[in-house]
Amino acid sequence: MARATAEANAAPSGYPAAAAVPESLSALLGFHLRMAHTAMYRDFAASLEGLDLTQRQLAVLQIVGELPGVSQIQIAAMLSMDRPTIMAIVDRLESRGLLQRRRSTADRRRQELHLTERGEPLLARAKAAVSAHEQRFLQRFSPAEREALIQSLKRIYALE
Repeated sequence: MARATAEANAAPSGYPAAAAVPESLSALLGFHLRMAHTAMYRDFAASLEGLDLTQRQLAVLQIVGELPGVSQIQIAAMLSMDRPTIMAIVDRLESRGLLQRRRSTADRRRQELHLTERGEPLLARAKAAVSAHEQRFLQRFSPAEREALIQSLKRIYALE
């Protein structure tokens, strides 16, 4: 029977301890990426509880907030998502009155996205919640470790 490692079984603060994991699984990078993703996702969801936003919806709102007039096609490219998925997210956010589509004055074929008066304060609340969420995880690393981790992760997803 394969041994389990204490390191693989360490649960993030506030989460139940994981069951013993075989060393063959514990040695897989993908396993640890998935475990880290799960821990971050749970905390993210708890942080945004009550705001009724998914990670994808928040990402779209953040991009529109920082780049007023951005198009759905540009957002799809930034987030590596297909156009129909972005359209569905934008439709949902628009139906909630958080953003609006406007026809471009420069190119009438293009639709620009803008936050609404209702979307701006919700985005501000969500950003504050996400900042606290990020700090809960970032505090576990020194600045040098954070930079190394981010650069290492970029090397993984840059392979696509």
